[in-house]
Amino acid sequence: MKKLLMVALGGTAFLLSACNTVQGLGEDVESVGECADGIEGNC
Repeated sequence: MKKLLMVALGGTAFLLSACNTVQGLGEDVESVGECADGIEGNC
Protein backbone atom coordinates (compact mmCIF):
# COMPACT_ATOMS: atom_id res chain seq x y z
CA MET A 1 0.00 0.00 0.00
CA LYS A 2 2.80 2.38 0.91
CA LYS A 3 4.63 1.58 -2.32
CA LEU A 4 1.49 2.20 -4.40
CA LEU A 5 1.00 5.57 -2.73
CA MET A 6 4.61 6.56 -3.44
CA VAL A 7 4.26 5.56 -7.11
CA ALA A 8 1.03 7.53 -7.42
CA LEU A 9 2.55 10.62 -5.80
CA GLY A 10 5.66 10.35 -7.96
CA GLY A 11 3.57 10.04 -11.11
CA THR A 12 1.46 13.01 -10.11
CA ALA A 13 4.55 15.12 -9.43
CA PHE A 14 6.01 14.13 -12.80
CA LEU A 15 2.81 15.01 -14.67
CA LEU A 16 2.40 18.32 -12.89
CA SER A 17 6.01 19.28 -13.55
CA ALA A 18 5.39 18.76 -17.26
CA CYS A 19 2.59 21.36 -17.31
CA ASN A 20 3.76 24.95 -17.49
CA THR A 21 0.31 26.54 -17.39
CA VAL A 22 -3.21 25.77 -16.22
CA GLN A 23 -4.21 25.46 -19.87
CA GLY A 24 -1.43 22.91 -20.37
CA LEU A 25 -2.71 20.94 -17.39
CA GLY A 26 -6.20 20.91 -18.89
CA GLU A 27 -4.86 19.66 -22.21
CA ASP A 28 -2.87 16.92 -20.47
CA VAL A 29 -5.89 15.76 -18.46
CA GLU A 30 -8.03 15.77 -21.60
CA SER A 31 -5.47 13.71 -23.52
CA VAL A 32 -5.34 11.12 -20.73
CA GLY A 33 -9.15 10.90 -20.81
CA GLU A 34 -9.14 10.39 -24.55
CA CYS A 35 -6.48 7.70 -24.26
CA ALA A 36 -8.40 5.89 -21.52
CA ASP A 37 -11.64 5.64 -23.53
CA GLY A 38 -10.37 2.50 -25.24
CA ILE A 39 -10.59 3.70 -28.84
CA GLU A 40 -7.50 2.67 -30.73
CA GLY A 41 -5.49 5.57 -32.13
CA ASN A 42 -6.37 8.07 -29.38
CA CYS A 43 -3.12 7.58 -27.49
